Amino acid sequence: MASAAFANRKKLVLFDVDETLTLARQAASQEMLDTLAALRKKAAIGFVSGSDMKKIEEQLSVRGTQGYQSILDAWPTETSTPAIQAFDYAFYENGLVAYKLGEALPSDSFILYVGEERYKRLVNFLLHYIADLDLPIKRGTFVEFRNGMINVSPIGRNATLQERKDFNQFDQANGVRAAFVKVLREKFADYGLTFSIGGQISFDVFPNGWDKRYALSRVEDEQFEEIHFFGDKTDPGGNDHEIFSDPRTIGHTVEGPSHTIRLLKELFLDH
Repeated sequence: MASAAFANRKKLVLFDVDETLTLARQAASQEMLDTLAALRKKAAIGFVSGSDMKKIEEQLSVRGTQGYQSILDAWPTETSTPAIQAFDYAFYENGLVAYKLGEALPSDSFILYVGEERYKRLVNFLLHYIADLDLPIKRGTFVEFRNGMINVSPIGRNATLQERKDFNQFDQANGVRAAFVKVLREKFADYGLTFSIGGQISFDVFPNGWDKRYALSRVEDEQFEEIHFFGDKTDPGGNDHEIFSDPRTIGHTVEGPSHTIRLLKELFLDH
C-alpha cells in the first residue's frame, strides 16, 4: 500500500553518490543541497550507493546552520542521521542496508550468502594478488568488509584525495582494476558473484543480483509512476549500469554534480 507521504509525489528520483551528487568522497555542495530540497517538493528522492553509512554521512551530511536545513524543512523527520532525514530513501551497500522515511528496512548479509570457508579463500586470493601488484604507491585497507558486499582497492582506501586521482589516471592507462576483475571472474566463476568497478580506486564484490537493482525491490510497494536514476558509471562493467539500464528505470548518465544539477533543473524544476 502506498504511503501517504508520497500521495502528491508520484515520481521517484534515485541517485548514485560519487561523481553524481558529490565529487568523489567529498561533501555535497550547497547548490546541490538546495537543488535536492526543491526537487523533494515535487518528487520522492533517494540515493543508491555501494558505500556504507559512515562514508555517506561524511558526504551527504552538513553540520551546523547551513546545508541540510533547507532539505529538512522540505520534509522534516524525527531521526538523528542527517542523510536519512534528507532523502525519502537511503540505500547503502546497493540497498542491502536501507531506510525508508527514516525507518530501517530488513537487511541481508554477504557472509551468510558466501559462507566462511569460501569467503576466506576469496580474501586470501585478493590479498596475495594485491601484494604482487607493482603500483606507484600502496596505502591501507585493501579489502573492506561490508554487510552486503566487500570493496577491494589495489591502492588501499586510506589513500588521500590526490593519491586517488593519481591512481585513477594510472588505472585508466594501465587497466589495473579491469585486469584484476577479469582474473576474479575466471577464478571464482562458481561463487555466483558480480565484480563491479566504481569510483576512482576500487571495485565491489557482491552476489549476483545484489547490484544497485536490489534497491528497486524496496520501492515496489509505492507503485511510482516513474523511477529515474542518475549515475556516472553507466557503461557495461560500471557499478551504475544494471540499474541504469533496467526497464523499471529511466536512466540518465551524468558527468559530475554540476551536470546532475543542470539535468534536474531541465527535467523537473524549470517548468
